[in-house]
Amino acid sequence: MTQPPDDAPPAISEAEARVMQELWQREPQSAEELAQTLSPAQGWQMSTVKTLLNRLLQKGAVSAERDGRRFLYRPAFARDAWQAREGLSLIDRLFGGRLAPLVAQFASERRLSADDVTALREMLDQYQADAPRRAGPDGERR
Repeated sequence: MTQPPDDAPPAISEAEARVMQELWQREPQSAEELAQTLSPAQGWQMSTVKTLLNRLLQKGAVSAERDGRRFLYRPAFARDAWQAREGLSLIDRLFGGRLAPLVAQFASERRLSADDVTALREMLDQYQADAPRRAGPDGERR
């Protein structure tokens, strides 16, 4: 199984991820602004949003700065870093950390476009070209 690097974003719940998605779209935001955006779609009250923000603060996923009588929240990591962590977690959980079964499952459920196949080939070619750099001094894979 793949272990996330030490600087990887923390694991966050689906509800916390919803708050993060809003912050990635527009930052900084106050709890009130987030509640206004999230309430209609999620049915969350202000207390729910504040609880989620506090959890995210404790995990180091967001930062907060005082702005008068309120706090403004910002994501502490980029969306793509979180997506990479979540992608690896999904592959670990569903496919034992192996990428080939994931691609096979995807290909069997959805038709791969010519662009998808080309992109996969290019990634594999690049992976093979980079193989010597990934090998340790004794030739072992890192």
